[in-house]
This record gives sequence, C-alpha cells and structure tokens, in this order.
Amino acid sequence: MDIKQFVKLTSRAWSLEILTQIHSGTAARQAPLITATGAGRTAFSQSLKHLMDLGLLDKNPGHGHPLRPEFRLTKTGQIAAASAAAILQIIEKPEERALLRRSWVLPVLALCAEPTRFKDLKQNLAPVTDRALSAALQQLEAQGWLERMVVLSARVPYPLYRAVGLGLKLNSAINLQ
Repeated sequence: MDIKQFVKLTSRAWSLEILTQIHSGTAARQAPLITATGAGRTAFSQSLKHLMDLGLLDKNPGHGHPLRPEFRLTKTGQIAAASAAAILQIIEKPEERALLRRSWVLPVLALCAEPTRFKDLKQNLAPVTDRALSAALQQLEAQGWLERMVVLSARVPYPLYRAVGLGLKLNSAINLQ
C-alpha cells in the first residue's frame, strides 16, 4: 500500500477497527461489528461504505439477508486488514486508540521514521492543510509518539519531526511501499 492509499484508508475514523475485527474473525455483519468496535451507527456506516468504495470489502452474495448483509474482505482488503490488525495490536489503551482515529495521525507517523521537515510531510500528504498537519503533529508530540527537533545550524532554523517510542513501533507496523 502506498501513502496515498493509506491516507484514503485512514480518512474514516473506524476503518482500521472494522478491518481488524473482520480479520480477527468477528462475524462480518453490521450489528456484531458495531458492538465489537464500539462505534456509533452513523460513523460506522460511513466507514463501512468507505471501505466498500475503496474495494477492501464487498457484500457476500451467498450469505445474509438483503437488509442485513454479510461482508467479506477482498484480496486487497485482506492485506489492508492484516496491516490494520498489526497497527491496532500495538495500542491497547482506549484513549490512545482514539488518537489513531483522528485524521492525519497515522499518515504522519508513516512518514516520520527518519527526521522529516514540515514541507516534506505536506508535500507527501498532498491534500492536507497546514492547520490539519500542525494539529496532527502537536497531538503526536503531546502523546510522546513524535519528537520535534529544531535545527539551529541552518541560516533559517527549521523543525524536524521523527517518530519515537510507540510512534516508531506504529511506523514499522504501517506497511508502506
């Protein structure tokens, strides 16, 4: 999966949770998945539709009622679900998992294995705004998953961001090519 696909995948709050639950064997129908993820109905249905639009899930044609369909992972979805399970396995605390559901948090971590400049992050995460990127960086730094270093030796000082601690573990679990 490349960074653009990863950005699309993580753009809905419950996408990773849904993929992880299906990957782990939870019944792939709406009611059991809502219970397992703890998501609200509206956010859950938007995330589910988003996963279907991305081609990671489809309806199982041979099972389920038309109003209560059963879902299955596509071949691409199986790869994404394994990656999602690896990511969520690292984080156990509910408040930390809530941070993972925020926009741009995981894509930023995916790009910060090495010290990275703000402009490079913005360029690689094409549709992100300065404000959204700054908010994600501040949240990650406050959580202790990202380190901000200021390079003073340059003519114009600039910050570099690097994943540390759990952020580095998450970075390695995110399987980007």
